[in-house]
Amino acid sequence: MNKYEAMFIIKPDLAEGERKTLFTQISDAVNKNNGTVTQAAVWSEKRKLWFPIAKFHEGVYYLLNFTVDAQAIAKIRHVYKLNENILRVLITRP
Repeated sequence: MNKYEAMFIIKPDLAEGERKTLFTQISDAVNKNNGTVTQAAVWSEKRKLWFPIAKFHEGVYYLLNFTVDAQAIAKIRHVYKLNENILRVLITRP
C-alpha cells in the first residue's frame, strides 16, 4: 500500500448537494479499489484559474490523501476522467 495525494479542480457552479455527492463519489472510487482515505477537504473555494478549462475561469480545489495499491491507480484515474464535474485531477506520491 502506497500513500498518494490527489488534487482536483471541480466545477465552481455546482450546488452544495451536488458537491457533497461528488466528494463521496471521489472517496468511493478509492474505497472500491481496496484503498483507504486518510484525509479529504476543500483546499480552496472558487479560485481563479490561470487559463480557462472547459470555459470555466474559476474552480473549486479539493485535496484527497489516501493509501492504495499501485495497480489500482490506473482504475481510479479512469473513474475520475469519466466524471464530468471534475475539470482536472493530479495524483502524486508525497
